[in-house]
Amino acid sequence: MLKVFLVEDEVVVREGIKNNIHWEEEGFQFAGEASDGELAYPLIQKNRPDILITDIKMPFMDGLELSRLVKQEMPDVKIIILSGYDEFEYAKEGISIGITDYLVKPISGNQLLEAVKKVGRLVEEEQQQRRFLATFEQERLENTQLARQKFFRSLVSGTKPVSALLKEGREIGMELASNRYNILLFQIFAGDGGEGYDEEENRVTKAIEEMTERIAGVLMIELGLEGWAFILKETGEKELAEVQENFLRRLEETLHSYENVEYFGGLGRPAMRLSELGRCFEEASRAFAYRYLKKRNQVIDSSQEQEEDEQEDIRLNDLDVRQLDRRVAESFLKTGLKSQIPHFLDKYLKSFGEKNIQSMLFRQYMTIDLYFAAVGQVQQIGFEASDLVERCGDFQSMTSVFSTVEQTKEYLTKVLEAALELREDVSQKKYSSLLKDAKAFIQENYDNEEISLNMTAASVNLSPNHFSTIFSQETGQTFIEYLTAVRMDKARELLRGTSMKTAEIAFAVGYKDPHYFSYLFKKTQECTPREFRAGT
Repeated sequence: MLKVFLVEDEVVVREGIKNNIHWEEEGFQFAGEASDGELAYPLIQKNRPDILITDIKMPFMDGLELSRLVKQEMPDVKIIILSGYDEFEYAKEGISIGITDYLVKPISGNQLLEAVKKVGRLVEEEQQQRRFLATFEQERLENTQLARQKFFRSLVSGTKPVSALLKEGREIGMELASNRYNILLFQIFAGDGGEGYDEEENRVTKAIEEMTERIAGVLMIELGLEGWAFILKETGEKELAEVQENFLRRLEETLHSYENVEYFGGLGRPAMRLSELGRCFEEASRAFAYRYLKKRNQVIDSSQEQEEDEQEDIRLNDLDVRQLDRRVAESFLKTGLKSQIPHFLDKYLKSFGEKNIQSMLFRQYMTIDLYFAAVGQVQQIGFEASDLVERCGDFQSMTSVFSTVEQTKEYLTKVLEAALELREDVSQKKYSSLLKDAKAFIQENYDNEEISLNMTAASVNLSPNHFSTIFSQETGQTFIEYLTAVRMDKARELLRGTSMKTAEIAFAVGYKDPHYFSYLFKKTQECTPREFRAGT
């Protein structure tokens, strides 16, 4: 219901307008009144009306001055000026301020009501247009995010020619042409590190994405559970090193104000060609794997990482195997992905030093430690040690496990794969239940025009980005595509099973704008609502 606010210094006129028009019956809410502009302004700020009716000549602050203030702060408010002075100069000044209508006193209640209804229709049309644009933008952003993820995987796989990559990149708003490139893989960790919805993580995610959009030479790809990939590229004004240094500094500054958020990044080595980004991504991934081994709140540069590896030279006699930090393996078992196992294991083994890894005795200690970390993880999520052994084998009966470094590594890979597969089984059940709840929420609220991805994600206790990734992976549809399909199913039922008008059906399935509903119906059903009802 649209809100109307009245400013009139003549008490009789003000009371007549307020009481002689049945506002609610006519579809309006009478939101307040005042005798002059000075008294009215703070009330208008508080009530935020859709339509302001004001006299032009009043003490303390006249209608034109009030209109000017209101338009500066609330440009969407429509203003109807009442005046007993039929003078062109007043009308001209009102037009320059942005007055919607100018009525000359005396005016009857019916005349004023007709003017208010006319302005009300204009307000509703503009609101519908804003809702249309908001829905379109939400759909565009979700589709763009998924398209960028898919494109990035293609980009680093090296399976497409450069000309095709440049063309596809432009189509999704990623201009890739440059002389030099690099890739940064980046992830934030907020709250307790669980999979639940975290408001602070949401805020920092938005802050990083808004900051990135303002920096030339940085392209952002949201990777869902894996964080972000940033393609850094040389620009006409800045060399790659400057772009890289500036972006890392801005990232650190952005995150500095969030006390409960940690981060980790892995940086590749610069590439001269677009076709070398696969190699660059591989190097960044290796550096990124250190997030399970090293302290957080740092970015590991892969060009420095090799130097550090070469300096590792720990003697077995100096290492107390009882102090092996099982938390490193536990951290990976909780949050790592199967695709990350090779990089993690490589860094995990190297972290003990080459000479130690060559020792069969040390490999036995290390294998036992990682094995029991995996057993603890699978038991924590409801499985038994036997479930793990069934998938990877029992090292106690496999003497060949410790024969060589490669055989030990091969067995540890099986242990990690088995543990993560069991964790994924639990996650699938959890996600199945979660998606069931999300779909139920959509079914219950599809007729609410305000339903959104954010609202649905909050209903199942996930962040929007996390929810969007899971939803699209599990259903094969974006949130908007699924919501639209649900609404169109309900619309078909109502078209065939009732005599409701198209505009009424649009409203019943969550669209206040019948034109937008008709557009979507034709787009998705390949016929108009009228044609569907007629069976043609």
